[in-house]
Amino acid sequence: MPIGVLLAVLSYSIYALSDSTLKSFGTGTLSTFELNFFLNLFTLVALPFARRKDDSWRTMFAFRRPALMHARALLQTVAGLCFTAALTRIPFAETYSLVFLTPLFLGLLSVVVLKEQVVLTRWFLVGASFIGVLIVVRPGFHELGFGQAAAIGCAIAAAGANVILRVISKDERHTSIMAINVTYQLVINGVLMALGGFLVPNPYGLLRLAFAGACSGAGALLLIRAMQRAPASQIGPTNYVQILWAVLLGAVFYGETQDAIGYGGLMLIVVAGIATVFSDGAQARIVGRWTEFRARRGEGTP
Repeated sequence: MPIGVLLAVLSYSIYALSDSTLKSFGTGTLSTFELNFFLNLFTLVALPFARRKDDSWRTMFAFRRPALMHARALLQTVAGLCFTAALTRIPFAETYSLVFLTPLFLGLLSVVVLKEQVVLTRWFLVGASFIGVLIVVRPGFHELGFGQAAAIGCAIAAAGANVILRVISKDERHTSIMAINVTYQLVINGVLMALGGFLVPNPYGLLRLAFAGACSGAGALLLIRAMQRAPASQIGPTNYVQILWAVLLGAVFYGETQDAIGYGGLMLIVVAGIATVFSDGAQARIVGRWTEFRARRGEGTP
């Protein structure tokens, strides 16, 4: 197994550990804004390790596409708030299953905004993931509330941020993308936290927030390293290890379990998601080989 894939698995596992720690606060202690503020504050410890040797701290906020950078940071902040709100209100696995609707919204936005062509196979697999989410959540059988709405809001905002990332990823530095995102998170959450009434965390709570933030930063660094060592088609499927961790951590620490139907829905989400990534990777390889074949024949690019 390539080292990049192993790093990606480790990255998403650490992310799940960070989310599980954040979930332990529930809704009766710190506000969503305060949880997000401290989480991002402690994530800053990873920023120096993401900086390349040729990056300058003075030019970190010198953007080539400032409007898109600010728009993405705002969407990421909204996604983070929605995710935390959902995580502290509904079961772990249910939160992840709803957030994994992001590929559905990403596909729609790619067609509408980026004018990309999405093949029928991809729509079929995304639709299968959506059916898996419906099986887990089962609207009409379970009461739906703010937590579910927040998770869907997270998926929509994350999809918008990912669309923008596709546009800016070749022009902007990793450190710049991380820095503007953390800045927005700290400023917006800090202001809303102060307006809503700041509650000083006790030492144990502060320790948990520091651990969650450090895990989040470490996960981000490992994912960057993974993408440098393995193609996206191999890294993509590892994202779904988070659902497995959600089931395990939810059961061990929070007494959350699914029935057989729920586990079937989660499995459908994982299988369809992995198949989507491999489908995209296969399509890219086919296009690449076809381009190479025609170039050898002097026919140009298809």
